[in-house]
Amino acid sequence: MNKTAFISIFSSLSISVLLQACAPVVVGTAATGVVVAHDRRTTGTVIDDQGIEFKANQAFYEDKEIGDSSHVNVTSFNMVVLISGETPSEELKQRIGNIVATLPKVTHVYNELTISAPSSLVSRSSDSLITSKVKTRLLTIKDFDGTRVKVVTEKGIVYLMGLVTQQESEIATNAARQVGGVQKVVKLFQYID
Repeated sequence: MNKTAFISIFSSLSISVLLQACAPVVVGTAATGVVVAHDRRTTGTVIDDQGIEFKANQAFYEDKEIGDSSHVNVTSFNMVVLISGETPSEELKQRIGNIVATLPKVTHVYNELTISAPSSLVSRSSDSLITSKVKTRLLTIKDFDGTRVKVVTEKGIVYLMGLVTQQESEIATNAARQVGGVQKVVKLFQYID
């Protein structure tokens, strides 16, 4: 292969890779814009919540003991954080909670970690399916904006987060309870009325 052909192929591949790398950014930004359009949080708060989740996950990745032995999910909504998943000891549960509580802008932490070995892929898949079913049910309720409710499922327990009215809370809770596989519904809502 001559030098000109090599440069041409290399340039084409480089441009292709760069364009593919831009797609998730554009799609992610568009998706964030759609979410913010229905969200009662400010755009700044949505970004702060994403930052909290990122910083927490980075801290857990850097802490080898947590990263190697625990399955931790961090969900931030309006700077209130839900920690869910599994960790092998009460000491690690407390350490994980303390890490999250000391992150900038976190106002409250719900530490719902269970003391056990990390859940299996089958269990996590089942929880993902339950979350999808709950979200779908919320989106099909007439005169109810299901995009305003954040749904997290761990071991069949559904956690609901969001800035909602008392009436919206009851509608969302009742809908979640009707989904097959849901063991319990925990309301972590912040009320606006």
